[in-house]
Amino acid sequence: MIANLGLGALVISLTVLIHTWGLMAVTHVMTWLTGRFRLHGHRSRVLAMNTVVIGIFAVLTVQVWLWAACYTLLGVVADFPTALYFSTITFSTVGYGDVVPAHEWRLFAALEGVNGFLLIGWSTAYLIAAGIRVGPFRSGEHF
Repeated sequence: MIANLGLGALVISLTVLIHTWGLMAVTHVMTWLTGRFRLHGHRSRVLAMNTVVIGIFAVLTVQVWLWAACYTLLGVVADFPTALYFSTITFSTVGYGDVVPAHEWRLFAALEGVNGFLLIGWSTAYLIAAGIRVGPFRSGEHF
């Protein structure tokens, strides 16, 4: 159990760093793209929001792959493709149950579910903030 909690805390810390730096990078790319192409009206807002969504998806993908790499290295599941599938459904909290982790690593896998829930929530908050700041939900325009 201590190994599960220790390694889980380490991977969660890494995902928080990835998420922080990733969202900062998404912000810079969105600002650069919208400034470079100088689109007016709704087109620049669509470009900004598309950049944010694709960027968030890329950041979350890196985090899922990190968990999958850990599952593979620890022998939690049979192989990397299975680990990637298991990590994706665990991180997103879908949890189909068709792939289960090795008994001794169940707590580690559960930590990924909590981690994914929090990071997806953080991503949603960021997306809403971007929509209010530069996207289609700018204050006073539609509400």
